[in-house]
Amino acid sequence: MPALLRRFHVDLLLLLVAASWGSTYLVAKELVRPESVVALLALRMLLAAAVMAAIVAARRNRITPAEWRAGVLLGMVLAAVFAFETFGIANTSATNAGLIISLTIVFTPILDSAVSGRRLPGRFFLAAVIAIGGVALLASNGVFRPPSLGDLLILVAAIIRAIHVTSMFALTGNKPMNSLHLTTVQLATCAIFFSTVSLFYGDSIPHFLVHLDPGRTVLFLYLVLACTVFAFLVQTWAVRRTSPSRVSLLLGTEPIWAAVVGVTIARDSAALAGYVGIALILAGTAWGRSIEQRHRLTPTEHRTLALLRRPE
Repeated sequence: MPALLRRFHVDLLLLLVAASWGSTYLVAKELVRPESVVALLALRMLLAAAVMAAIVAARRNRITPAEWRAGVLLGMVLAAVFAFETFGIANTSATNAGLIISLTIVFTPILDSAVSGRRLPGRFFLAAVIAIGGVALLASNGVFRPPSLGDLLILVAAIIRAIHVTSMFALTGNKPMNSLHLTTVQLATCAIFFSTVSLFYGDSIPHFLVHLDPGRTVLFLYLVLACTVFAFLVQTWAVRRTSPSRVSLLLGTEPIWAAVVGVTIARDSAALAGYVGIALILAGTAWGRSIEQRHRLTPTEHRTLALLRRPE
């Protein structure tokens, strides 16, 4: 296959992953109510972990003790991300959720800088202020009012996701760990956690399943297979066939897809100030990511972050 055509296929698949992630917020909003959040997450993680475990078993590679330890710790942090994010989706619009969560792109370098002691360029903080200002405009829609509960929960999820990415690099670093194994253990940890919590809080898993009509079942399977399993497998495959920075750039279009899906399909309404906020979020996060890649990350870290992006 000619190199140009091969690159086109890789880029197309990565854009499909970004688009599926961008649509996650609308799909989850269609499926979830505040009382069914835990049951939805439990079932989603159980199915995703089962598929990933089957793939690991087919490869006949054992998960090492180090991968188990790191995966369980990271899985607990990831469970917190899923919990805050999904409760937030149940209480805000799909557009707000998809754009506010993109602040992870600026929160992660700030947190990593604080932990490592390495200074970020001043321009990065300007980009962060632009993105955060965009969130304020989007959440208020031009009216001076506090953000909704859902917006705040999504903001907390973005911060915890930054902790997850930073912890992932700290726990794995340059150690010989298989990213497929790590993701499988993380999803399994989330599955056990949410399944246990569902016994005491909200709808049970059987109750959630009973209320899945054919249309909602299709959406749920899309959430599990396309937005979780397919997305992880494609990025793992793609990072070995293109540059990590290109993977990051293409997957970084997720908030654009979230905005497109939210405005065109979900018909989320926004005043002029809201659209200005969307533009500021997209511009600030894209600029911040560009500054980070050019000035701070080493090639090894580029590869690690590309391999270990969110598996949801």
